[in-house]
Amino acid sequence: MAVLLLVDDEPSILDMLEVTLRKEGFQEILTARTGEEAVRLARKGRPDLVLLDVMLPDLEGFEVCRQLRSFTTVPILFLTARSNDLDKLMGLGIGGDDYITKPFNPLEVAARVKAQLRRQQLVGQQIHEEKRVHDWGRFCVDEEAGQLTVEGTVIPCPAREFQLLVFLCRHPNRIFSKSQLYEQVWGEESLGDDNTVMVHVRRLREKIEPNPATPRYLVTVRGLGYKLLPPDRRNHRDT
Repeated sequence: MAVLLLVDDEPSILDMLEVTLRKEGFQEILTARTGEEAVRLARKGRPDLVLLDVMLPDLEGFEVCRQLRSFTTVPILFLTARSNDLDKLMGLGIGGDDYITKPFNPLEVAARVKAQLRRQQLVGQQIHEEKRVHDWGRFCVDEEAGQLTVEGTVIPCPAREFQLLVFLCRHPNRIFSKSQLYEQVWGEESLGDDNTVMVHVRRLREKIEPNPATPRYLVTVRGLGYKLLPPDRRNHRDT
């Protein structure tokens, strides 16, 4: 059974989420009311998913996310009353996997938690079954180990970024639109949410490209989308 970490400084929200998630079958639940406590519990309890409030009394949730991403790649879902696009992009840009605005229906939160965990499990099964390694020279993607290596160094890669990179590695030199990538990797209709894919592509480029501003591997095809050039063409660019 999955272990969840709930982080919010409002006891009523923590209680509501905990009661709902327990009714939905989650029994291993850790709770924290400060950022420092959240980081400590994440290191000790090794949760499978984190629900993280943005506004905390000591550390902002975005900073907590940065610290968590230094040692874990589990899904992080932000909870916040701040709903503008800049905050959403900020959350996704630093390693968040989803963004839920307050007030929210706790049953919707439970559904998103289940969806994230199902995807994690599916990816894990696919990695175990296929046992594939994609060697691009500068970087290597080991599906079995769930590991990205760049110039011989293992680079932490959050789950959704890794899933996106694996998908592109499996389909080299094929162009995918933002909506196609969202549907394939996130498993749902994009509904015009191109920003999520753009943020994840940018973060991948920061990991795998010698110069993210002029990508050699994960390139943009203007007006069409993105593609990952195969290893034997990695010195050519479409943009």
